[in-house]
Amino acid sequence: MVLRIGVVGGGQLARMMIPAAIELGIELRVLAESGGMSAALAATAVGDYTDVDTVLAFAREVDALTFDHEHVPQDVLRALEAEGIAVRPGADALRYAQDKLLMREKLSELGLPVPDWARVTEPADLDAFIAAHGGSAVVKTPRGGYDGKGVKVVRSAGEVAEWFAAAAEDGRDGALLVEELVDFRRELAQQVARRPSGELAVWPVVETVQVGGVCSEVIAPAPKSAGKLADVAEQIAVTIAEGLGVTGMLAVELFETSDDRLLVNELAMRPHNSGHWSMDGAVTGQFEQHLRAVLDLPLGSTAMPQPWAVMVNILGGPEEGGLDDRYASAMEEHPGVKVHNYGKAPRPGRKVGHLNASGDDLDAVVYEARAAAAHFQG
Repeated sequence: MVLRIGVVGGGQLARMMIPAAIELGIELRVLAESGGMSAALAATAVGDYTDVDTVLAFAREVDALTFDHEHVPQDVLRALEAEGIAVRPGADALRYAQDKLLMREKLSELGLPVPDWARVTEPADLDAFIAAHGGSAVVKTPRGGYDGKGVKVVRSAGEVAEWFAAAAEDGRDGALLVEELVDFRRELAQQVARRPSGELAVWPVVETVQVGGVCSEVIAPAPKSAGKLADVAEQIAVTIAEGLGVTGMLAVELFETSDDRLLVNELAMRPHNSGHWSMDGAVTGQFEQHLRAVLDLPLGSTAMPQPWAVMVNILGGPEEGGLDDRYASAMEEHPGVKVHNYGKAPRPGRKVGHLNASGDDLDAVVYEARAAAAHFQG
């Protein structure tokens, strides 16, 4: 019997699960938010992922349910689990990816290294935190932010007055998350996959480069990360995956500080931009591994056939004209680069695809990936 996985959300992450599902002989079904989305090739339903009846009707036709994003409300997740549907990751785990305040509380409880933080409900409390941390801090909305949205460096509470008001309207007592402004050397990310039976698979820690709060490049493995740093990053991710009961992919975004510490920044319980390199740079990429984990199948090797792999995002695309000719020219001039097209129209700042390159010389691999990405600019 063919196994069936349902994916809630029709974005590029669901789209990139399709070839992995085909190779594994799995039937992939997608509940898309609207027609014509990235994962339209596998979209068997269109509907509102916040509506219990819509998601239940979709989920009853699959063997396991997973997600393209983390925005499905808790009441929907709980209703699915009450019907005995295999929701992976489950509601108990996903709540920590959905709410940054809950996440910070849980990670602190587990004894993991995080930036100094506080829950603030009053502007005066935020101003006090800022004063105690050198005159500036990072404020985050607990829910809904991604790719730099809902994150702001501030010097006074007045800069986020609208956020306090919006949080109060949402019934959260106006609570915001405030963190110290970390003096970091670079940003890293650690991916781990976990299946319900407890088996884990870990990739090398990677370095990520952010532009305007959006991931621009990823280098795997992170340069100068052998030894203790790699071991600490892996242990942090494994502790989180086991401590939160994650099923499927987990991405842990990390700060490497100027005094050689690692601090947990953010979590994602799904395939993540920082793991796209693994599609072509590892024996088992994150999308295949996610499907294996969701169905509790044996996990694949995460070994890298080449010493280095680099991912460069295609952000925005050209200001005029379509992308098709740009993809063709990039492939013609850089045949060693793998092109991944999300099927999206170009728009400033939008992720419309990515490029992967691998090899034994890091400088050469970076050059090839960046040169291919340059075809999509201007």
